[in-house]
Amino acid sequence: MPFAFPEGLAPEVYPLAWLVGGWRGEGVIEHPAVGKRAFVNDVVFDHDGGPYLRYESTVRVLEAGPDDGTVWSTETGYWRVSSDRPEGLDEASHALEVLLADASGRLSLFLGVVGNGRIDLATDFVARTATASEVTAAKRVYGLVEGSLLWAEDLAAFGHPLRSYASAQLARVETPAREGRPHD
Repeated sequence: MPFAFPEGLAPEVYPLAWLVGGWRGEGVIEHPAVGKRAFVNDVVFDHDGGPYLRYESTVRVLEAGPDDGTVWSTETGYWRVSSDRPEGLDEASHALEVLLADASGRLSLFLGVVGNGRIDLATDFVARTATASEVTAAKRVYGLVEGSLLWAEDLAAFGHPLRSYASAQLARVETPAREGRPHD
């Protein structure tokens, strides 16, 4: 099926166009500090025509089934393709800047690369409030695999060095229209 760029998408974010829309799926959190927990993840990438994508993510720990769960985390942010072209970056790839705010009191700046349906990110800076969880670094990978959005995150947190934390497989879903966000 041919791909069509979302209407009104700024050319600066064309390398991220495949993310635009709603995504939902299940995954697992597994870490010595929190144990192992199944979750459902709802993600929306949208735009308002600016040179960035807006991002919202909610993770709910599953208790009785995929529609029942306690909110584990939420984050919002902006994804921007950098106009800088680092030395050695192949022609099919683009530098990426991701700014995220987590409701638990953490701000993270991720830097990375997008290309060929894959995104690799690592924190460049993490700031947190006095009451936020101790997270000092993170790495994330996202990939478009056979129409699914797969992601995995490693965290340096809770007194542990960087290690596997969570992963999920998400399917594209229709997102409700709202003011300032095109309907998918």
